Order: sequence, then structure tokens, then C-alpha cells
Amino acid sequence: MNEEAIDTGRYSAENIQVLEGLEAVRKRPSMYIGNVGAKGLHHLVWEVLDNSIDEALAGYCNEIKVQVHEDNTVTVTDNGRGIPIDVHLQEQRSALEVVMTVLHAGGKFDKDTYKVSGGLHGVGISCVNALSSHLTATVYRNGKIYQQEYRTGVPLYDVKEVGSTTLTGTKIHFQPDASIFTENIYSYSTIASRLRELAYLNAGLKIYLEDLREKDEQGNPTGEIFYSEGGLQEFVTYLDSTREQLISPPIFVEGAKNDILVKAALSYNTSFSETVVSYVNNINTIEGGTHVAGFRRALTRTLKNYAEKSGQLEKAKVEIVGDDFREGLTAVISIKVFEPQFEGQTKTKLGNAEAIGAVDTCLSEVLQNYLEEHPKEAKTIIAKVILAAQARKAARQAREMVQRKNVLTGSGLPGKLADCSDKNPAVCELFLVEGDSAGGTAKQGRNRRFQAILPLRGKILNVEKAQEHRIYESEQIRNMITALGVSFGTEEDAKAVNTDKLRYHKIVIMTDADVDGSHIRTLILTFFFRYMRTLIENGYLYIALPPLYLIKRGSEARYCWTEEEREAATQALSQDGKEATVNLQRYKGLGEMNAEQLWTTTMNPDKRTLKQVTIASAAEADHLFSMLMGDEVAPRKAFIERHSKYAKVDV
Repeated sequence: MNEEAIDTGRYSAENIQVLEGLEAVRKRPSMYIGNVGAKGLHHLVWEVLDNSIDEALAGYCNEIKVQVHEDNTVTVTDNGRGIPIDVHLQEQRSALEVVMTVLHAGGKFDKDTYKVSGGLHGVGISCVNALSSHLTATVYRNGKIYQQEYRTGVPLYDVKEVGSTTLTGTKIHFQPDASIFTENIYSYSTIASRLRELAYLNAGLKIYLEDLREKDEQGNPTGEIFYSEGGLQEFVTYLDSTREQLISPPIFVEGAKNDILVKAALSYNTSFSETVVSYVNNINTIEGGTHVAGFRRALTRTLKNYAEKSGQLEKAKVEIVGDDFREGLTAVISIKVFEPQFEGQTKTKLGNAEAIGAVDTCLSEVLQNYLEEHPKEAKTIIAKVILAAQARKAARQAREMVQRKNVLTGSGLPGKLADCSDKNPAVCELFLVEGDSAGGTAKQGRNRRFQAILPLRGKILNVEKAQEHRIYESEQIRNMITALGVSFGTEEDAKAVNTDKLRYHKIVIMTDADVDGSHIRTLILTFFFRYMRTLIENGYLYIALPPLYLIKRGSEARYCWTEEEREAATQALSQDGKEATVNLQRYKGLGEMNAEQLWTTTMNPDKRTLKQVTIASAAEADHLFSMLMGDEVAPRKAFIERHSKYAKVDV
């Protein structure tokens, strides 16, 4: 990280610039952290973590530790310089207190303090403080330990010295405010995925994760150490570990242009999907942006020029377009920009025009040299491109056939679809139901005004193992596409999903609560992730949660969704602890419920529980789907063995 290091290391109260106050955060938390559910809860960790990562980017931190405690509080500790504690001249109080309690206050606005940073808006740590019922900030600096505590963002006392030390750094311990968040349980896998990303993006940075909620047989907390020497090349290798490689090791790109530092790694595999993950200052730009546009432009131009010179295209007699160069591609792009222009605080799309040329130039030069110096690998890549072009032509014809049938047959809606009467997509729901039996029950129990039912017969095609044109030959998938009303293809992207005529803004996967149901749900999720990701990103996809149990005693009945609820209901309905008086029914299939029960527990908007499908990490989701549904058996076997301790036998 030496290229980002600051020569003087100057970092004091005068570097902290105040822009405005903090009052609105608790009133409208979703404006600052996205939502108050699981996503917003974890966003608090990311905001604290960003400060430590920024210290690493500046060259002052090489170790970070994240701890999740038994009470679901979180501690993030780094060995950076420590937040300044001296008096801020404008505010006339400690700079630590200013950073922790004033919105838009931080060192990220000062070019001499941080050359690049993820937390450019200066709202991060103060938002975390405002949305925490309790937070303790501990600073190791100047040979001393300083501390200040806060309740809902309000200091409980002035910054005080509490000891001496030889360490430097900052430790933040916080408890999310239960009165604000609807979710209060941190997910180990979600945090681990983000830390793994950060380790790959910051080669040489060691990140510790410790979960004190779960202990091993020796009483040690669950944990991992994330560390990468190879950086982005190792990241691509990890993402492709569940696929058959075409070239190895991945091609690595590193350079600088227009004051933008560019790093990228790319490889090809035998799959039919494209995986391009992009970052700006360690922030995952899930919607891409100008840096991704520059990458694609350079990739297409450089590979096409080489293919034409080699004569491979002439022999194949097939037209090549940009999409063809990206089938089977896995790439990670990471750039560092001092003043990135994002679309809002969510930081999902980069707008800096200069990033196009910077990435284009750096990639073109490296890729051209690679192709010249590795003729065998170059020939393999071009052969993959030609195969993709041939498959694209077949896929286009298959897509057009599906859409042409819709026009020729009027509405083109599948015969098994029981549509709703309301035509306003914003209020309409489509339930994708496993099997004709459950579909029949759902049709009887639904609200016909706004709920549509599409039964799916058996397991749908595993799209992870199929070429695209085969997908449109599948009746089940054709039925889903035509029922939804979406079309494919734009001028920029032949595979893009057009949602202008989408007929439902809630698409609910409703399957049985057994192994087969889980498999069918995963197959449907794989299809949406690979071919209709836009619907997930727009928040249209949900999973229904039918109850697992019905507990009855006399005329009193309770539905239970978890083992804990079952135990509590059994205890509550028992008399003097005699559980024999209580009847237990385990629902293994939706068809076991009558129409009224299915409506009451799973379809009634006033009582049901739906899980919205979101993509916390596109890279991790891609890795998971390719591992679970791909051709390679060994990674799947290792995954099952690693998670077998969480399995429950259903008898």
C-alpha cells in the first residue's frame, strides 16, 4: 500500500472538517444505512470497518480484528494511527467526540490525510453511534489510552485518559439499538464473506474474525483469519474454484493513469456465465459503472484484434459481439480514486468518466502482451469465444421463439397460470408453487384480486449446467418467463432483462419444507440469479415461509415456524408439563394444508412471513451457486462435510 501512503503521516484535530449536524439519523435511519433489517444491521459493521480499511489504504494499518459477542454486540479493532483526541479548534472539543457525534465530520475530506477512501461522505461512524443504544470508542495514541462512551449518539462524559500503552489504533464496541432495528442477530457468514473480500482486495492485510456466540469443544470461539498475498489473482482463483479452468494462473493487471490506480485479474472457465466483480476504494460497485465499461471495452477490442490476426474467426465463419468475449469470464476489477463520483450514499455505480480510459489503457497493454506471449492460452480463449458466439445465435433464436409465441397467441400466458384480476404490477403477486397439488390448494386459498398462482411440475432445469438456448426449450422456464411478461435484449446487452412489461412486483417462491422443496427452491434461485438478476436487484423476488408445525390442544391451535417456537408452544399448551395432551402435526408439504390454512399461514399479507431475496455479495453468491449446482463434485462434497454439523434429520 506504499503508493497510497502519506509522506508526513500528519493526522490531527485540524484535519477533521465539520460540515453539518447529526439530528436526522435516528429519525430516518434508512436514508443512511439502506434499511433497518438485516442489511442495515450489517451495514453498521461495514461503516466501522471502512474506517480501519482506510487506515490500511493510507499505509498505517496491517491488522484488523472483528468480534461478535454473545449479546450480538460487535467490536472492531485496528492498529492504525488512532482517531485524533486533541481539541478541534472550530468545535472546541475533542476531535474524537466530533468524529463520533457530528454528521459529515472526518478526515476523509482532507487530501493530505487520506488520498483514497471508501467513507467519503463522512457519515459512517457517527451514524453507527446514533443508531447504537451504547457505543464505546477507545483510542490508542501518543502512548496513552483514551476513551469515550455514548448512548444513542450522546456522549456520557468527556474524552478521558484511562491508561498507558505502546500500541496505536482504534477500538469501537457498539450495540445496535433494538428500538430501531427489526433484526438484531448478526450473520457469521455475511460478515465472513465481506472480510474475505477485503483481504483479497488489500493484499498483506490480516483480518481476524471471532464469533464468541459459538464455541468449539475446547471452549474457543469460532473464527477465521483472512489474509492474501496474491490479492486479486487469488480472488479470481477462489471464485473459480468450483469450475473447470481454461487458463491458469489468472491474468493480472496493475497500472496507473489519470491519478487512478488500476488492478484487475481475469480468467476463463468452461461455464456459460459471466462473473465480473468490481470495486472502487474497496466499495463493491454492484451496478458497475465507468470502470467496468472501460474493462469491457478493452477486453472486446484487444481479443477481437488478436482473433482476427490469428485467422481463427475467418475459419469459424461466425459474427462475434461483445457478449461473446465474456462468456465463461471471471474477473475482479479494483480501482483507487481520490474523488469517486457514486450514485448516492449507497455507492453502487461509479460515474467518473476518466475511469474508462484508465482501465482501458492498463488492461489493453497487459492483455495484448499476454496473448502474444501465451499463444496456447490465447487460442483456447478465442475458441471459447467462438463457441459462445455460436451458442448466442441459438439462444437468440430460442428467446425470439418464446416472445413470438406470446404475440401470436395473444396474451401468451401459460395455461396453468391462475392470474389475478388487478393489472397494476405494483400490487400484484405471483406465487411459483411446487407441484399441481399445492398449486390447486393455493388457487383456492388465494386472494384472486391481486394473487396469481403458477404451479411448477417437479424440478426445473438446472441452468448452471445448460447452455442458454437449452434454457428456453424448458417448458417450466418458458412458463415463468411468459407469466412474468419480461423480454430479453437491449442494444448494450443481448442478455439484459427488460422489465417494462413485468406483470408482478412480488414474485414469491413457495415450495415444500423438505429436502425436495429446498432443492427446487435452489434451482429457481439459480435461474433468477443467472438470467433475471435485475428482478432480484429491484427487490421483486421473495421466498414464502410455510409453517413447519401445527400444535393443537382441544380447540386451541398454534402454527410454528422454528424448533424454538414448537418447544415454546408445546410448553404453553401443556398442562402440568404433560405433553401427551398436545397433538403435533409436522407439515412436510404444502398439499398437507387446506386452502384456509395455507392462506392464513403463508399467503395472507397481514400474517405471513416473506423473506426478500437480496444479494449481499455478488462474488460470494456466484461462488455459492456454481459450487452447489455446477459440474464439479469435490467442492460440493467439501461444503456438505463442512456444514454437516448444522444438518437436522427429519423423520
